[in-house]
Amino acid sequence: MEIRIESDSRIPIYAQIEDQVRAMIAAGQLRPGNQLPTIRQLAAELRINYNTVAHAYMELDRAGVITTQRGRGTFVAELLDKAEMAQLRDRQLCGILRASLKEANRLGYSTDEVAAAFHRELSRWLRENETSEEE
Repeated sequence: MEIRIESDSRIPIYAQIEDQVRAMIAAGQLRPGNQLPTIRQLAAELRINYNTVAHAYMELDRAGVITTQRGRGTFVAELLDKAEMAQLRDRQLCGILRASLKEANRLGYSTDEVAAAFHRELSRWLRENETSEEE
């Protein structure tokens, strides 16, 4: 499990961890039943405070995304059915788009500039994916 922390981000570190775990589940990189690193392992790997990782895991557990089994470890929850997974994927994708739009707004791009760039990049992305699917 590879998590990247942006220390200069305005997003709290625990939330970055939480968001990335959710994203990995939504993308199918983490599947129900997969074991997560222990809090101590992840804190050491990321070189952050143990309590920060504990906070992220607590929020994920509270949301039913992961489950902790005393003496066994922390695992991706089995509860996600197709509808829940689709909802999780949609929330994750919308979050990515909102973050990009927020950043574009912060940098002063107009709605027309953002829309034009989005359509250009979407067309490029579709062409690239058509090519990779045909191979």
